[in-house]
Amino acid sequence: MKKSLFILLFFLFYGSISMYSQIDRVEPPYWWSGMQAEELELMFYGKKIATYEPSIAQGVVLSKITRTENPNYIFVMLDLKGLKAGIFKIDFNKDGKTAFSKNYELRERNKDSNLKEGFNSSDVIYLITPDRFANGSISNDVVKTMNEKTLDRKDDYGRHGGDIKGITNNLEYIDQMGFTAIWPSPVLTNDMKESSYHGYAMTDFYQVDPRFGTLEDYIELAQTAKNKGIKLIMDQVANHIGSEHWWIKDLPANNWINYQDEFLKNNIVVTNHRRTTNQDLYASVKDKNLMREGWFVSSMPDLNQNNPLLAKYLIQNSIWWIETLDLGGIRQDTYPYPDKQFMSNWAGAIMEEYPNFSIVGEEWSTNPLLVGYWQQGSNNKDGYESNLTSTMDFPMQKAIVEALTEEESWDNGFVKMYEGLANDFYYPSPENIMIFPDNHDMDRIFTQLNEDLELTKMALGYMLALPRIPQLYYGTEILMENTAKPGDHGLIRTDFPGGWKNDEVNAFTGTDLANDQEDMQSFLKKMLNYRKNSEAIHSGKTIHFAPENGVYTLFRIKNDETVSVIMNKNEEPISLDLNRFEEVGLLGKQVKNILTDESFIFENNLEITSKGILLLTTKK
Repeated sequence: MKKSLFILLFFLFYGSISMYSQIDRVEPPYWWSGMQAEELELMFYGKKIATYEPSIAQGVVLSKITRTENPNYIFVMLDLKGLKAGIFKIDFNKDGKTAFSKNYELRERNKDSNLKEGFNSSDVIYLITPDRFANGSISNDVVKTMNEKTLDRKDDYGRHGGDIKGITNNLEYIDQMGFTAIWPSPVLTNDMKESSYHGYAMTDFYQVDPRFGTLEDYIELAQTAKNKGIKLIMDQVANHIGSEHWWIKDLPANNWINYQDEFLKNNIVVTNHRRTTNQDLYASVKDKNLMREGWFVSSMPDLNQNNPLLAKYLIQNSIWWIETLDLGGIRQDTYPYPDKQFMSNWAGAIMEEYPNFSIVGEEWSTNPLLVGYWQQGSNNKDGYESNLTSTMDFPMQKAIVEALTEEESWDNGFVKMYEGLANDFYYPSPENIMIFPDNHDMDRIFTQLNEDLELTKMALGYMLALPRIPQLYYGTEILMENTAKPGDHGLIRTDFPGGWKNDEVNAFTGTDLANDQEDMQSFLKKMLNYRKNSEAIHSGKTIHFAPENGVYTLFRIKNDETVSVIMNKNEEPISLDLNRFEEVGLLGKQVKNILTDESFIFENNLEITSKGILLLTTKK
């Protein structure tokens, strides 16, 4: 009797396993009822799974089945209209019989999910490289199953051990500093053989890299941040994957990646990086195709978004993460490189699902015409509509650095900032453009400004007062620099002091910071926390005056609040005639220094004793 029972249990157990043995993956792993888009594409992967016939019997409409050249994939389109949350079974049949089945879950959607708000000009975003910020758990420092198994903090391009918990553990610091949003660079699996720490060569779109933590850790970060009023922005990549992505070992279709035939012959075609071909009326077809279809680098296969199955996959993946993490925005990497009509469809699908959401795209160009082309509402000659709410203000970033490092003259110095801001007439909504002093791909702002503390304060104070969405890179508040190795990405992404247990310097607590570092941290903390509640900066009128005698002034005005930004390059004391600014309406009013709390009446002349920035407000 016992033997018979054992045999029965054996077959029940292994029989249940065999039911699912044909399915190695289903993506998305789950979905939600009540979504705006009523169609859902499921990608099933398993050995010869395309030789089976899927069916559903529980009221779910299976509207389309698509097979590709690879029998290990099958794509099933479902009509979810009117379906409620629950679990339904998908059968895979052969010869009229069910060979195996897969349960699929539709989850209950948060009733206010479609109303979620993205980031805007009231926010200041803290950009973080997770591997270099803080090590919250040493248990995941090394994962033996990954290609890169070492951890070495002395290696600029190696893994250092920072993780998602490290960010979660320090949200209090981020909040107290005055930041209202965080943008960690990608934390999805990047199982490359080297330099995997940065995250931009993803090898799985639905898995958190185990060296950063788990999906539960990611959700905890999002929820804890939200409870503190901090939005989570996800860094996504639609253009390319890492060469170790699981797809590459068994490509889903003959046109899944660009230049796939050449790749299979070990001939990799890299893009020409001529991003202007997206707008150029005279660009050759050859240049356009190479820009769009060439690989970003030889280790990052370029995805073919013209494949409708892949296009749907990428759109759904973005929506899945928005819903799973309750995101406050997306930053899309290398925006001009994918097929631009796909990018319009991608952003459009997200904005249709979440009308108040925000997406910022990376267009690394210092030409404002190119940056403005990608923002929704642009009056583009070719009729292109991007559906993209925000672009990155590389033109203004460059203008600010040049303005602050040049000697003053008629066409040099502050005039670069003055005329750079004048380009706002071209942008559909300049207040939705993202300004930044630096980021993870460029020299630290302190290095760019020749390690001049007062110039760095001018740059940051000015950016934080502009009609823009500011983004600051972690460590800017303590003057992190890479002067010894300009352009070195590993050094640019230096460890944040205090993020590791035995760090002698701790920027989270202020322990052993140099005087200038404390000064800058205090400066930013005061300015950021003032900005949090400044309607004038969030949405006020902007007036600036042409630079004169090494001084440039800008004002933000709304109702009874006027914020004044006065930047002075003069090393010697000067007297500033305040009557010049009569139209701003400040003459005779009391203003307060945001940084020192000192007050005075705005009239006659202002004596400025040293180079630097003055930030004034009428707000009591």
